[in-house]
Amino acid sequence: MTWDKDAGRDAHTLVRLMDVGLEVADPADDLRDRSVVDRNGDEVGKVDGLIIDETERRARFLEVGSGGFLGLGEKRQLVPVEAITRVEDEVVHISAERSRVAGGPVYDPDVVPERRYYEEVYGYYDFPPFWGPLPR
Repeated sequence: MTWDKDAGRDAHTLVRLMDVGLEVADPADDLRDRSVVDRNGDEVGKVDGLIIDETERRARFLEVGSGGFLGLGEKRQLVPVEAITRVEDEVVHISAERSRVAGGPVYDPDVVPERRYYEEVYGYYDFPPFWGPLPR
């Protein structure tokens, strides 16, 4: 997805890390396949992927999968990286509760979201988008 930040300056492209042939510089910093735990210590799901800003090469969202069996029926949501409160060897802690994540906007990796979808996700978690405040 590409859009113009501030009407024509600085284009940003958000992509799934696994789709562009890039890797995390230090494998120890790769959050994929780690469990996601909410602020109460309840398991939310697993980090299935990372959505990155291809221009700045920074992670912007965790792709969190939950439910289902062997990948069938799994529900996916994006969680802004700003929600991360702590990272341990096998666990990513986030500020949102499990029920909040479960009720969030659903993410379909086969559909390229538009900017409005990312704004909705940021707004849902009460974080300003990385490109600036939400329009009022």
